[in-house]
Amino acid sequence: MQTAELHELVGKAVSDCLIDGIEVELDGLGVFRRTETGVTFVSATGPRVFIAYAAEDYSCAARLYSALVSAGFNPWLDRKKLLPGQNWRRCIERAIDTCDFFIACFSSKSVRKRGQFPYEVRHGLRCAERMPLDDVFVLPVRVAECQIPARIAWNMQYVDLFPDWEEGIRKLVRSIHAEWGHRQARASDSE
Repeated sequence: MQTAELHELVGKAVSDCLIDGIEVELDGLGVFRRTETGVTFVSATGPRVFIAYAAEDYSCAARLYSALVSAGFNPWLDRKKLLPGQNWRRCIERAIDTCDFFIACFSSKSVRKRGQFPYEVRHGLRCAERMPLDDVFVLPVRVAECQIPARIAWNMQYVDLFPDWEEGIRKLVRSIHAEWGHRQARASDSE
């Protein structure tokens, strides 16, 4: 398929969705929305934040996702971002590889899990190894009382989202804002 044909096909798909009242999100770029006066594109300007969680903790992860959206961030949560037919493992790996921050949600259930959650956390830790040494990338959060794995607890501060959810979210958002600001300043200094 030629580039022009592909552009036309994508444009038609976006147009059809908007006509049907469906928002179209281009992951990491922004969202096309239908308005009363036409179509608008809202650019995703905040940092991309991957949320790793155990399936049993989905309600906390979804609540965290909403809080991060409200804070102006661009969170990635599998049940919100994956589309039918997508290769979910490859999409998750790409989302971790391209995110600006990685949040690992720990609970008494998640710390005993095998499978996808520990795989995602290990992948996030490997991505952190490629970052400058002073950058904050992995943000451990406890969504319930539990022991943070020693590999993480020995060198990273975590935040509790219980018993005071709002205070925990404020600390998390403050940390992301501060680190994001440092990275933006460093990037503009190097230009």
